[in-house]
Amino acid sequence: MELARTAAIVTGGASGLGAETAAALARQGARVYAFDLKDSIDAVRGTTAPAGVEYVEVDVTDAESVRAGIAGVAAGPEPLRVVVNCAGIAPSERVLSRRGVHNLDTYAKVVGVNLIGTFNVMALAAEQIAATTPDAQGQRGVVVNTASVAAYDGQIGQAAYASSKGGVVGLTLPAARDLAQHGIRVMTIAPGIMLTPMMETVSEEFRAGLAAGVPFPSRLGDPGEYAKLVLSIVDNDYLNGEVIRIDGALRMAPR
Repeated sequence: MELARTAAIVTGGASGLGAETAAALARQGARVYAFDLKDSIDAVRGTTAPAGVEYVEVDVTDAESVRAGIAGVAAGPEPLRVVVNCAGIAPSERVLSRRGVHNLDTYAKVVGVNLIGTFNVMALAAEQIAATTPDAQGQRGVVVNTASVAAYDGQIGQAAYASSKGGVVGLTLPAARDLAQHGIRVMTIAPGIMLTPMMETVSEEFRAGLAAGVPFPSRLGDPGEYAKLVLSIVDNDYLNGEVIRIDGALRMAPR
């Protein structure tokens, strides 16, 4: 899939994995629309946006917000070819603790953002991608969703997060099969512990402890490595319907 003179959408594109991916896609010649919430975009408004990246206020849990954002992209001069879903939240709460039962609203919110939001963006974007002219190989686009190693090794307190990311893993193959007739590939990346802005708020000692648990290389993942994997998926037309872990062979302990 060629990126030059095409449009790409990255959700959660104002920070972390999303921001790094948006910049990487733009450097390859794509016009990138970084979807994110107003607060997240406001936090970076004082900085210079990477060349080729435009911030768009979109709530992935709101179908009309997503539909409007995607319609704006589709109305542009470049065909929409790439969608990367990075938007997500990760509150921690046990199923049952001294404070009581896991808050159902919290559980629903995590699933709503991480799983339903991912599906919502993918489905509505696929509708627009399917209307574009295919390339010589019959391709129209590729969707890259973001799961987590927690989908396989969910830790104590990650019931909601692991459930939502497990859903993204389970979505991968049927979505790829559904969209194959439209020339749209679907892949998922399952990151391990990445050095995102949230992780940078904890102490160096705590980060070092996490890094020590990674077999090799024994460090936290860099968002740029996630972005490179996205570019590789976009470039390799035979990757479809699969989940790729990027975690240094990490298998998470219970806590």
